[in-house]
Amino acid sequence: MRVILQRVAQASVKIEKKKISEIKSGFLLLVGFKDGDGQREIDYLAHKIANVRVFSDSDEKMNLNIKQAAGMVLSVSQFTLYAATRKGNRPSFTEAQAPELAEENYQRFNAALRAEGLKVSEGIFGANMQVELVNDGPVTIIYDTENN
Repeated sequence: MRVILQRVAQASVKIEKKKISEIKSGFLLLVGFKDGDGQREIDYLAHKIANVRVFSDSDEKMNLNIKQAAGMVLSVSQFTLYAATRKGNRPSFTEAQAPELAEENYQRFNAALRAEGLKVSEGIFGANMQVELVNDGPVTIIYDTENN
């Protein structure tokens, strides 16, 4: 399982020019699953993301987690996180989890984030989305359960 976390001042998702989700300060999460990913990876990353301390405290040090900073999450599924690019010029996505299972895991991941006490907005799985964000910092962290 891979998640690209970006700390944002704001972020939104549009589909066909219609805004379907938006947040103010918090995290934009780009979420991808590969074959074999399941509840263990979901629970692990939900806990890590809920507790990562990347928001500034009163001394301007990154010392607060998203709950302490009253932030929100915008979670967007993105199978292209598992693009294989070593050969040729056209990425292969054979490592990405089958869509039916990936959609179930995406919903389970968002539920796990909510169980951690986070406010979560979502994109729509499998849709062609336009994602807008204002990266704050910038702070970008890559989580990969194979490299934890």
